[in-house]
Amino acid sequence: MTTSDSPAAPEAPKKDHGRAGRDLPAAVGSAVALVGAILVSLLLWKTAFMGIVAIAVVVAVWELHKGLAAKDIDIPEQPLMAGGVVMVVVAYVWGAPALVTATAVTALVIMLWLLRRGVAGYVKNATASVFTLVYVPFLASFVALLLGEGGTNPSVGFDVDDPGVRGVITFIAITVASDTGGYVAGVLFGKHPMAPVISPKKSWEGFAGSMVATIAVGVWLVTSFLGGDWWVGVILGVIAAVMATLGDLCESVIKRDLGIKDMSQVIPGHGGLMDRLDSLLATIAPIWLVLYYLVY
Repeated sequence: MTTSDSPAAPEAPKKDHGRAGRDLPAAVGSAVALVGAILVSLLLWKTAFMGIVAIAVVVAVWELHKGLAAKDIDIPEQPLMAGGVVMVVVAYVWGAPALVTATAVTALVIMLWLLRRGVAGYVKNATASVFTLVYVPFLASFVALLLGEGGTNPSVGFDVDDPGVRGVITFIAITVASDTGGYVAGVLFGKHPMAPVISPKKSWEGFAGSMVATIAVGVWLVTSFLGGDWWVGVILGVIAAVMATLGDLCESVIKRDLGIKDMSQVIPGHGGLMDRLDSLLATIAPIWLVLYYLVY
């Protein structure tokens, strides 16, 4: 029998992770490592946390460039990455006015950069580039604004009393509470899909779990950790649950439109970094606004 007549080897069956939809041991291990790195940087030398944010921006831009390429959209990585890092730094050091200026300048530089490629595809690539600029570096820079509320003293040491550090920890905790509460409630009780065409596993029961978890964590952290009023924690919880869910749905729409399952595989058990940043990017701006005006 010739080689061509040999029966094809059977394909390895895809591993079924059940209703969880992911490799839980790998996902939990990755999450613990990420949260650990964040907490260590915040509590020991908060300026190092800005380094983590800058790295996240660079990786997220790389993932979006890779994903958009599936639809023949070519955004310029170099100016987006460089401009994104500058936006994070100036937001941390000089605040919101500097962030607005850096965003505008970066957008103009990107449009000028794309002129070198000629006319074909200019509008498509420029539009996607500005979208990426706002979606990733601009929103991520609100973390820098929040951390900067405690000043930009580069001293090394445990300083959990820093209001900026407390604000960032609150932001991360309440967003994680939304994802965790929604995930647990969805796995245990999910029966009514919220948006079956966009995200079949996301349910109204999961959204209710997110709401309960974020309100509980929000009230606890605002009253005991930030020294604010309980009703501010309720507002924070409601906003976080709604925005985190919308952020997750928006990222699901982007992936479906691009025809990809995950942005990449850089985080074991989670997929791409953007698959974890979606809810964080969506919640940070309104959380910063609430904390800035109602707590600080």
